[in-house]
Amino acid sequence: MGLIGETVDSIKSLQIRQVLTQGVSLGMIVTSALIIWKALMCITGSESPVVVVLSGSMEPGFKRGDILFLHMSKDPIRAGEIVVFNVDGREIPIVHRVIKVHERGDNGEVDVLTKGDNNYGDDRLLYAHGQLWLQRHHIMGRAVGFLPYVGWVTIIMTEKPIIKYILIGALGLLVITSKE
Repeated sequence: MGLIGETVDSIKSLQIRQVLTQGVSLGMIVTSALIIWKALMCITGSESPVVVVLSGSMEPGFKRGDILFLHMSKDPIRAGEIVVFNVDGREIPIVHRVIKVHERGDNGEVDVLTKGDNNYGDDRLLYAHGQLWLQRHHIMGRAVGFLPYVGWVTIIMTEKPIIKYILIGALGLLVITSKE
């Protein structure tokens, strides 16, 4: 029998208790990951406490595949800080440096202009049509740390989905065969 036949036989031989135990274990892993993510959101004040750099626009400081850790405090945003922001009409957040700050009135609110370190001009072409500045609600967080290259796992699985399916299948086979 081939590998597929052996796999089918091993799945058939699993007892209901083993299947339930594996299901509960998987559920606990997923639930734990969600709890950790929500806790990080509360601690950092950011809707996305960890992001992956997807382009080379921030080189040489941050390279594609670096993971950034974000924090969002109530302190005003200042020029020179690296922020992650969402633009109306775009799904993927952008990691760039604040190059100008415009203070609005006496309330301490600021509008910011950003630019990628490796880009020629500012980001006004990336903003929504007619938008010249980012407001605080666009900012997801400020970069407070990074881990180089670890984000490549996410990039590869996004750009090459077949690899994701191969890994899931291999892990499934590993779990099934390790129970024998």
